[in-house]
Amino acid sequence: MSTAEVQQHGFQAEVKQLLDIVIHSLYTDREIFIRELVSNASDALEKLRLKQLTEKGIYKADLPLEITITTDEDAKTLTIADHGIGMTREELQQNLGTIAHSGTKAFLEQLKEKGENNADVIGKFGVGFYSAFMAADEVEVYTHSWQEDAENLKWTSDGASGYSVEAVDEQARGCKIVIKLKEGQEEFAKAERVKEILEKYSNFVTFPINLNGERVNKVEALWMKSKSDVTEEEYKEFYKFVSHAWDEPTYTMHFSADAPLAINSLLFVPGENQEQFGMGQMEPGVALYCRKVLIDPKPSKLLPEWLRFLRGVIDSEDLPLNISRESMQDSALIQKLNKLITKRFLKFLERQAKDDTEKYEGFYKKFSRFLKEGIATSFEHQEQLAGLLRFESTMTDAGKLTSMSEYLDRAKDGQEEIYYLVGNSRELLEKGPYLEAFKARGLEVILFTDGVDQYVMDALPEFKGKKFVAADRADIDLEDMDAEGEALDEASLKGLTDWLGETLGERVEKVEAGKRLVNSPVAALAPKEAPNAQMRAMMKAMGQELPEPKVTLEVNPRSEVIKNLAGLKDRDTELAGIVAQQLTDNALLAAGLLENPQEMVGRLNDLLSRVSSEK
Repeated sequence: MSTAEVQQHGFQAEVKQLLDIVIHSLYTDREIFIRELVSNASDALEKLRLKQLTEKGIYKADLPLEITITTDEDAKTLTIADHGIGMTREELQQNLGTIAHSGTKAFLEQLKEKGENNADVIGKFGVGFYSAFMAADEVEVYTHSWQEDAENLKWTSDGASGYSVEAVDEQARGCKIVIKLKEGQEEFAKAERVKEILEKYSNFVTFPINLNGERVNKVEALWMKSKSDVTEEEYKEFYKFVSHAWDEPTYTMHFSADAPLAINSLLFVPGENQEQFGMGQMEPGVALYCRKVLIDPKPSKLLPEWLRFLRGVIDSEDLPLNISRESMQDSALIQKLNKLITKRFLKFLERQAKDDTEKYEGFYKKFSRFLKEGIATSFEHQEQLAGLLRFESTMTDAGKLTSMSEYLDRAKDGQEEIYYLVGNSRELLEKGPYLEAFKARGLEVILFTDGVDQYVMDALPEFKGKKFVAADRADIDLEDMDAEGEALDEASLKGLTDWLGETLGERVEKVEAGKRLVNSPVAALAPKEAPNAQMRAMMKAMGQELPEPKVTLEVNPRSEVIKNLAGLKDRDTELAGIVAQQLTDNALLAAGLLENPQEMVGRLNDLLSRVSSEK
């Protein structure tokens, strides 16, 4: 063939600038070029498949729709071929010369004005092909269009001086790209390295990918299939594949949506919570795909952090990407996708909790910390997440869990509050003085016993319009009720509370008679803004020194201890003072607020000594 038949095309100054950006700045990892070329090959095969439905006279129609990749370490080449739609001479110049076409200047202007944050760039400019020059000294493209009478052509470029197009001997339909690797890029001529890249990015491409005669992509993209066409065993195997897991999934959520975004998703709840085993915080485990091509294996903002335990795939062809296709760049769209998937998953959990209570409670015991983290960090999802909480209460048997909705179903007519108490165990909470008034009035109290529950309740103001109220707070207003036993007369009661206030001094904010106690003589009530026992314990664990809190000491005017103390203060002020201090110690201890138990022991020994010496 004479050199006169070779058409030479020089690159303009703007094109050289663009290629420099593509080769040196656009992609963070050179291996991406293999993903881009495989994706382009898949697109070409898909276009050919559509042509087969509408056109006759397809050139070499019996060629299989597949992608063939060949490595040659000796020649330092990588070849990627497809039997797709191919290109004519005009299409070669338009498709591979797009960046050398009239759009180049506009492309550069968009880069200059918006950096890489332009949603339409990848759709308007075929720069993915040029990523090959990150690793190539020269690229050759051999092609024949799907049309019978098209030419056999070869496109050649070094990515710097320009490109040439020439007629060559007979070619198969489609494209064959021969990449002559630069010095230092020989790794991409190694079969093991190329296989690793294909399995990372292109494992779910629709068409077969054969590397040196061996098929690489053997796992189906189940998320693109109908749920009715996937077996339970296939779901389990796919979960293990994408999660690199040994367990089986607890839940599988497979769904598609057309609006507001076209999404195909397959999400799994693992069988085990790795964070429970002390293995550190999980990394995001839901990969982002665009038309079955991996964009990001661990996108940090695709889902909220508290859903980091999920595993699986989210795929959308609608996602605008930056020009390297390495990440999403439309923050508003990311947020929309985040909200859509999160709400769908929470609705999914609601259905599971309703359909199989026992299975959901098994999930909850392992993964409740994530839901609680969501309540504390995601205000917009608080209502749904609160509905998924499970807990014991004063109206459930020990070990039996209930929900917020069930609590409200049992609530009294006109009850506007949801009462709760946080402590280390149900047994300790029930032994304390704070539940007496609620039980006497038939009011249910939620018993939270997880170490993080106080954080959750501090972040959760209400559920379905009902405010949460801690049962150990001083500002609770309960309805009056008839109480058993004769109360201390009003004058004696006032004299006792005044004396207690003076005697206890700085230890208490105030002393008052109350109506919440039934059997206990006193109770320590912390102000609403003060940290409770669990919060104080966590603050102390972080090295903070905390003084003993000033509490409201509520006394029970019907308690024999209180009535006896009212008389003792007039007969033996010193002994009464010791009793008063001991009662305060007892109340603070029951509330988990006693800071110096050694002083309490000393007072108790003193009291026992005084009592034992009485004749």
